[in-house]
Amino acid sequence: MTRAEVTELVLCAKRLKGLTWKEIHEKVSVSTSPVVITAAMLGQMRLEPNEAAKAAELLDLPKEAEILLTEVPYRGSLPQVPPTDPLIYRFYELVQVYGTTWKELIQEEFGDGIMSAIDFDMTLERQPDQKGDRVKLAMSGKFLGYKRY
Repeated sequence: MTRAEVTELVLCAKRLKGLTWKEIHEKVSVSTSPVVITAAMLGQMRLEPNEAAKAAELLDLPKEAEILLTEVPYRGSLPQVPPTDPLIYRFYELVQVYGTTWKELIQEEFGDGIMSAIDFDMTLERQPDQKGDRVKLAMSGKFLGYKRY
């Protein structure tokens, strides 16, 4: 069994059981971010063994899938670049349009370095708006300055 096959099993079980990612998060872990749990279920992060056991029980996954949910994944793989899914492409477009601006502003404020995607938090919320609800993403990553040797 591959990690991609586990992801397909997760998506199939989620669909068949009529579960939401929020419901899955609530049953798998109260201490881990819903973003991390969802990413783990989709193959981009890993679960702790107790979380994987709960996920496997909830979704009727085989033992091999439970074990694979705890292994370090191969991260960051997209089917193609640029992505063709319209929602994912918009994030790609944001980086294309604002990437250099974010880089300049972050480095002007913090110095020569990067924002960590490892020591990182993200929240997502719906903001009601009379012109149409808005998506609010908040990202917070530790600043990692480059070192001179």
